[in-house]
Amino acid sequence: MTRRPKTSGTAGKSRRRKKTDRRRAPSTVIGAGGTAADNLQKTLDRRTSERDEARTQLVQALEQQAATSEVLKVISSSPGELGPVFDAVLQSAIKLCEAKFGVLFLFDGTRFRAGAMFNVSALHADYIEKSGAFVPPPGLPLARLVETKKVAQLLDDPEQLSPATKLAGARTHLAVPMLKEGRIVGAVYIYRQEVRPFTDKQIELVQNFAAQAVIAIENTRLLNELRQRTDDLTESLQQQTATAEVLKLITRSTFNLQTVLDMLIESAASLCEADQGYIGRPKDNGLFRAEATYGYSPALKDLVDRTRWKAGRESAIGRVLLERAPIHIVDVETDPEYRMVEMRKTGEYHSVLGVPLLREGTLIGVLVLARCSVRPFTDKQVELVTTFADQAVIAIENVRLLSELRQRTQEVVKLNEQLEQRVADQVGEIERMSRLRRFLPPQVADLIVASGTEKQLESHRREITALFCDLRGFTGFSESSDPEDVMALLRDYHTAIGQIIIKYGGTLERFAGDGVMVIFNDPVPVENPALQAVLMALDMRTAIGGMIEKWRDLGHDLGFGIGIAHGFATLGTIGFEGRFDYAAIGTVSNVASRLCDEAKPGQILISPRVRQAVDNAITVEPVGEFTLKGIRRRMMAYNVLESSPSKPN
Repeated sequence: MTRRPKTSGTAGKSRRRKKTDRRRAPSTVIGAGGTAADNLQKTLDRRTSERDEARTQLVQALEQQAATSEVLKVISSSPGELGPVFDAVLQSAIKLCEAKFGVLFLFDGTRFRAGAMFNVSALHADYIEKSGAFVPPPGLPLARLVETKKVAQLLDDPEQLSPATKLAGARTHLAVPMLKEGRIVGAVYIYRQEVRPFTDKQIELVQNFAAQAVIAIENTRLLNELRQRTDDLTESLQQQTATAEVLKLITRSTFNLQTVLDMLIESAASLCEADQGYIGRPKDNGLFRAEATYGYSPALKDLVDRTRWKAGRESAIGRVLLERAPIHIVDVETDPEYRMVEMRKTGEYHSVLGVPLLREGTLIGVLVLARCSVRPFTDKQVELVTTFADQAVIAIENVRLLSELRQRTQEVVKLNEQLEQRVADQVGEIERMSRLRRFLPPQVADLIVASGTEKQLESHRREITALFCDLRGFTGFSESSDPEDVMALLRDYHTAIGQIIIKYGGTLERFAGDGVMVIFNDPVPVENPALQAVLMALDMRTAIGGMIEKWRDLGHDLGFGIGIAHGFATLGTIGFEGRFDYAAIGTVSNVASRLCDEAKPGQILISPRVRQAVDNAITVEPVGEFTLKGIRRRMMAYNVLESSPSKPN
């Protein structure tokens, strides 16, 4: 009982100490609270600063977007006009980048010239205008920009090399290239009058404006090209329409020459923007008769009709008579050689164009256009007037020719009938020749055309020499190679074979892939067809042997063999209408083909009858007897070695 109160008192003291600690805690919290407030204030200040910076960036972004939008609006609202676009680009770049003034330069590949200026001092602007196109001095931003095609910035210019420094107090320079497909077409150049570098964001902004200026330049170029093209097409259409109308009138008014010439001189004057026009034809003693006039006063027409014209430099018509070519006087009043003073005063003209009317080199008239002001005619207008002069010649000639033709109508009709018959005969012969050359060997076609009959195409029997050749290993090559490679090889092979066949006068019976059949002694007779065939075979072996070596370098293992036989065969056309072939049918063809099958690469195997026919001119070696497919008896074959120099060919 005694211990409990003591324990209880101890516990009470302990609780009181804890309570006292809790009362002290607030002083500690207050101290910590002061630190937290400071931290909160710092965070608030930082967030406020970030907010203000974000607002500033937002305002700048809005300003940039507004400026970009304004430039784009100017580009779209001023198609083909670069001045407003350049002004908008330059002003926006200067304003947003906190520059003082600036110049937009255009570059032609060598020199710069000012395309726009903003806030430039009068002294500096006067210097730029008087300088015109210039090559930038070395070391300055424009020169560095040309070398690197990159942005160039200059901080201060103590030596005052730049006119902007000397004349306008520029201290900070920024030159941004205007690039089109990697090529410099200009530069946006802005200045500050204090030493303060432009930031990366500001440089990037100017680059965007420079790109917009390039877009405007390209748009203007394309638009101008389109306008020029449209103008050219419109002018061409007007000219073609006028020309067509004149030609139509020439066609309809066969004998009404006056109507044609009146329309022609009016059209020429209208399209060439002339005030006066004249078409005259020579009479006797140098006088001209006015066939048609435009804008001529009666006094001027009477004076022209009464004037005797001669070749010389003193007048427009005289120069046309002298040169027989278009003449152009820019101003008759100042031309030192022009002497027609009275006529000039009467007509009150200055620029004159004269064109001759020529028929087969003979001058049959002149066409003259004049302007009452000094305004030269263009090359296109000279060309157009020359065309009208040609049409005048056509109209004049039509009247003359039609008058003559009417007197010879019957003669022409008879002549036409004869010509039509001859043409029909010739066309038939040409068609026949074309058909024969298309489907028959050249020798056969030539023989038939020369004889005028197709009797040679009928079936007949004749003693011939047949040669068959093909490539060894071609089947395997064609199965393992691309079709394009096979076709290319065959094309080279056939070309070489064909040239040799033509050289030796053989008749090509057929191509069958790599197999070729050639016959001799039909339809063109040959004195020794067997010898001719063997000589051709030797030439073939040499030519194709060289090609085989090239093919082997490409990995194609091919060989070449030939078989030759002599005997009787039945020859003639086989096939159907539209596709005929000339064929030789008989044992001799089969023997040649079978000997070719037995020939090793490089061998020319010939039958005994062929050996007998060439024995005095060719060196051969026996290769043994063969059982040839389709041939009942075994046959001795011989390999041709070479043409013997000691034996006459």
